[in-house]
This record gives sequence, C-alpha cells and structure tokens, in this order.
Amino acid sequence: MTKLTRRNLMTAAAATGLAGVLGSRLALAADEPLGITLVVPSPIGDVGWGHALAAGLEPIKAAYGDKVKITVLENIAEGPDADRIMNKTVADGNKFLVAGSFGYQNGALQIARRDPSVTVLHASGFQVAPNFSPFAAKYFQGTYLLGMAAAALSKTGKLGSVSAFAIPELITSINAFTLGARAVKPDIEVSVVWVNSWFDPAKEQEAAKALIAQKCDVIFSNAQDTPSVISACEEAGVYAFNLNSSMKKYAPKTYLGCISTDWSPFFKASVDAHLAGTFKGANAFLGVADKVVEVVDWSPDVPADVMTKIKEIEAKIADGSFSPFTGPIMKADGSQGVASGAAMADAEIIAMNWHVKGVSTPLPK
Repeated sequence: MTKLTRRNLMTAAAATGLAGVLGSRLALAADEPLGITLVVPSPIGDVGWGHALAAGLEPIKAAYGDKVKITVLENIAEGPDADRIMNKTVADGNKFLVAGSFGYQNGALQIARRDPSVTVLHASGFQVAPNFSPFAAKYFQGTYLLGMAAAALSKTGKLGSVSAFAIPELITSINAFTLGARAVKPDIEVSVVWVNSWFDPAKEQEAAKALIAQKCDVIFSNAQDTPSVISACEEAGVYAFNLNSSMKKYAPKTYLGCISTDWSPFFKASVDAHLAGTFKGANAFLGVADKVVEVVDWSPDVPADVMTKIKEIEAKIADGSFSPFTGPIMKADGSQGVASGAAMADAEIIAMNWHVKGVSTPLPK
C-alpha cells in the first residue's frame, strides 16, 4: 500500500505542476489493476480514524492481490488542496475513491457526477448519487453502552467529551453516551469541548485537562486521531474511551474501552460491486449488526452487575430489538425530542442537530 502526504504532493506540484505528481492521464488497459485511493485529513498512525480506514482496505489487497493497486494519501486538508488531489488521482485512472472526511463531500460528489465510471465512498456525509455512497458508523450504539459503564464508575456525576466537529455523527455519539449514562444515573451531566479539528494533539490535551478541572471523571475522546486525550486522562487518573481503534496501550490503568470500527466488510462489498458493474449508491449507516461496530477492551473496573446489564442491552442492539434513541427523550432545551415508545429512524439520526437533556454545553452556532 503506497502512502503519500500532502507535503510530498504539494512540494512536487510546485516544481512540476500537480499533473506531474501523479502522472499523465492514460487510458487503462483492461488487464490493469483497479486503482483504489484513500484520502484522509490526518496522518496514518497506529490508532484513530485514518488508521481504521486504511486497515479496512487491507483485506481487499489480500483478496484481489495484483488486481488492485491501493494508494493512501494522508494529511490532505479539507478544501481546495483535497479537491485538486482527488481530481488528479481520478484523472490518472484510479476508478475507486474513498474520500475519508466529511469536508471532502462537495469535491468528491462533483467527481462522481462528472465520471460515472468512478465509484466514490464518502465518509460521514449525506449526499447520494448512483456511483456515490456516503458511509458512517453507528457509533451511538457503542457510546450508549460506554455511557452506562461511565455512570457506574463516576463519583462526581460529571462526564466530559473532547469532540472534533459538531457534525451529526459526533452529536449522536455524545447524545447516546448521555442517554446511556442517565439510564444508570438519571441526574448525570455531560460537558463538551469542541476542538474544531480532526488532528490537533495540543488542543485535544488542553481540552481534556479543562474537563478534568471541571471534575469530569470519565472523558469521551470523540473522533481524535491521536491518543492525546487518552494519555492526559491516564496521567490524571481519569477514565477515558474513544472511537475507531484501541488506544489501551496509552492508558493501561484508566482505559474504559473502545468503540472499534472495522470497515473491511463494507469496503470489500463495494469493491466487489464495482468490479461486477453492479454498484449502486446508497447511504450506508453501519453498526453492530453489520459487524462494523464493536465495543472492545472493556475495563475490568466496571461492576459485574452493570456489565451484565450492558451485555443484555448490547444483544438487543445487535438483534434490532432496542435502539438508544427510543423515547421518551427530551432535548437539552426542555422540548420533546422523541415521543414515548417511538424510535428515531436512521434518516433522523443521520441529521441530528440537537442535544439531549443532560448535555450541559450548547451546540456551537
């Protein structure tokens, strides 16, 4: 798997023009491999979102061997740079693009609309086209469970979340975390610090310390690509958990768990469909039942009786008999969010732009 960075690409572009970076546009012979490109906004490290996406492509290489060529472009900032780079990689004959960040949506969608022979998967978005599928994880299924565990371990009744951007995917994660916690302790409160970045270790650590100073004794690292929050919590003796891939090695004493994502079933099925000529764009909202989301590395400190309840709820989530977003649910502003006995549909969850009662920090305007 080839890994390139924005610095490598743009330095070469300055000398030769971006066309010279990735090569001239050539028609691919029928027997040439399928070019698959993953573009992500942060470095591909040993943990986090980018790491999970790249790992999700590995089974494709194992299945198809020389019939595919996978390139990972890391550290590509959302905006004009990303648009130019995605356009160039497709112009050079790569027919399968994984646009790995919410902010890539508009540029990636334009690519799909211009070239029906290209298949595009877009992370965390909402737009759909015949050859364009947004994909997102039902993180909320896992954060609800970890909310239950967090409430059981909290002594202050105050929980916190260091969160990247106020997009629905992360809002739903916080909301479910809060609902799970309040199912165990109804008066618990959750504070949120939005860092407005996918990758800013210093700012993430500063945010975690601010929440700890507010006496939050369990912290949710919500979409950080570094272990900064987890490490700060370990140092302070505060429980913490995160999304996408395990960070347990960075907090051996206070790690609460991880909502792990395995994108390989979805990526493999999408590549299969592309090669067969049967790909159809759809909104892929994937969770426990799809074997994409799983809670791993549970802390042994979670009380046995609470863990029994957690496992019971987890089984109901897996078989579809329970959703964390089942009413009655009140909004943070005091109005009704979900009526008693009703459950939010996926389309409503994907578009969620409000906090549940118990989240004390207003959403940014």
